[in-house]
Amino acid sequence: MTTQKQPLKHKKKHPAPSSPGSQPVFAQPKPSPDPTGFKDPVTDQNDQGLNTLEAVPVPTNGAVEPILTLQQIYGSAGAAKAAAIQTSGQIVFHSVGDTGSVSGPTTQSLVADKMVTDFTEANPADIPSFFYHLGDYVYYFGEATYYYDQFYEPYRDYPAPILGVPGNHDGVVYAADSAPTLAAFLANFCTAAPTQAPDAGGLLRTTMIQPGVYFTFEAPFVRILGLYSNVLEDPGVISGQNGQNTILDNRQVAFLTAALERIKSENFTGAILIAVHHPPFTGGAAHGGSPLMLADIDSACTAAGVWPHAVLSGHAHNYQRYTRTINGLQIPFLVAGCGGHSPLSAMRGIYRTPYVIDSTLTLESYDATDYGYLRILVNAETMAIEFHPESDGGTTKTPNDVVTITLATHSIS
Repeated sequence: MTTQKQPLKHKKKHPAPSSPGSQPVFAQPKPSPDPTGFKDPVTDQNDQGLNTLEAVPVPTNGAVEPILTLQQIYGSAGAAKAAAIQTSGQIVFHSVGDTGSVSGPTTQSLVADKMVTDFTEANPADIPSFFYHLGDYVYYFGEATYYYDQFYEPYRDYPAPILGVPGNHDGVVYAADSAPTLAAFLANFCTAAPTQAPDAGGLLRTTMIQPGVYFTFEAPFVRILGLYSNVLEDPGVISGQNGQNTILDNRQVAFLTAALERIKSENFTGAILIAVHHPPFTGGAAHGGSPLMLADIDSACTAAGVWPHAVLSGHAHNYQRYTRTINGLQIPFLVAGCGGHSPLSAMRGIYRTPYVIDSTLTLESYDATDYGYLRILVNAETMAIEFHPESDGGTTKTPNDVVTITLATHSIS
């Protein structure tokens, strides 16, 4: 790329880093009004992506299967939190991607504010325990200067941990910058202990302690296997793809295989989710699917003899839900890239759902007009994945779409 970028100036108070071993902090103590503009306007809108892959950082300690637990992200409160979830008999959490916005905070704030209303449930068991992000926290380049406006400020009132996988824009760095790929993401989500990041601009949310950009997240009733699908606009890539590229190795396929094999060896009976930013397939007009990435995922599942109960992705800026039938199992594939990026993306056509694509794949539902998020409920027998549009407002709790998966049989209703 030859475009020259003007230096970004972001003057803000930088809090002193917390000491190692300090406790995590999530929401601000008092809610405050949503902003009407960015402190650091997005300056790179004419140069939005890269055409070459970037190397994937090695996770903490070089582990084949990096693991993070719910207890760890809650610090000293973790054991009690996990015990309360077990006692209640279910876990609830949020998920969505593509929350960053280049035009201002309005659309992202609408979704974030709606998500916060889920913490006012009468039944404590219905309150979300975390937000698993599906990538593209910031646009267009994953630079530190964008994290205040597009991450810390919009979620200043969100009173739970936020973790997840990076998207392609989080890994892209501007050609003239000295920062390596994913440097800002690692500084905000992959620190050794919770600390107040300079990028937070004085807000209290501490950094996350993920072991890397791909990892297993373990919580009561659920395991989420997160993959990083690199920096291309299309397709998503998690491996060297049998020699088709020489930049990437097969670490993520080995990770996914190992995580699935451990699920089998431990006889884990809870929900299994795979989360990856690029969707394996999509009907969105702006992005295509990633068949070679899907083949990598299938190879790991086949080798381990274990298949997920659902696959979550973002990238296409709308909501889509598919059912894929493989080996007699019904697996929902959901695209939730409607977390705030404006504008939303149209579909390639107008479909009356359910729309049968082929004998293995059906488009069950879609929404290309609403920003929103997923609310996921898991107990010992089932997992329900709900889509909630922000246009319903904070006083409406009825999802616009829902799929329920019976865990033991991999069947949906």
